[in-house]
Amino acid sequence: MDLKKFIAEVPNWPIEGVSFKDVTPLLGNGEAFRASIDALAKLVSAIKPDVIVSPEARGFIFGGAVAAQLKIPFVLVRKAGKLPRPAIQEDVVLEYGKTQLFMHEDAILPGQKVVILDDVLATGGTSLSIAKLVQRLGGNVLSFVFLINLSYLPGYQRLKNENFNVACALDY
Repeated sequence: MDLKKFIAEVPNWPIEGVSFKDVTPLLGNGEAFRASIDALAKLVSAIKPDVIVSPEARGFIFGGAVAAQLKIPFVLVRKAGKLPRPAIQEDVVLEYGKTQLFMHEDAILPGQKVVILDDVLATGGTSLSIAKLVQRLGGNVLSFVFLINLSYLPGYQRLKNENFNVACALDY
């Protein structure tokens, strides 16, 4: 199935110059959504992680579904004020702003093998910040997995330059 047919491109959103890849049409089609989860699960299962870690909001959708399909734990990474128990934090610079990411301080056990899964790889800033959170808790980042890689942006190369493995289902 050609999943790109279900991804809408929104020019100049959320700011001028950004071509946003909107996955909501894909989510709105059960067959396409299932195909995307199957594609991501195939990539992740080959890596054999102990746990999948994903950021809000769209990362939750894909990461949670893949973790459930593979019957492995799923860990949330949230923005400020969203986690109810003690958490660690990391700053992140996005292509159109800055934020902080948080993970419960007991979310990753030392030595756990982790795949970080998200919907879109753009600059790699969110991904690298999540990797720092995982590493601070003693986890081992095996790979990053994305539904979409924006190959015209530096994210893929940035992660590779940091010696991380990266797998993507779709490239733009």
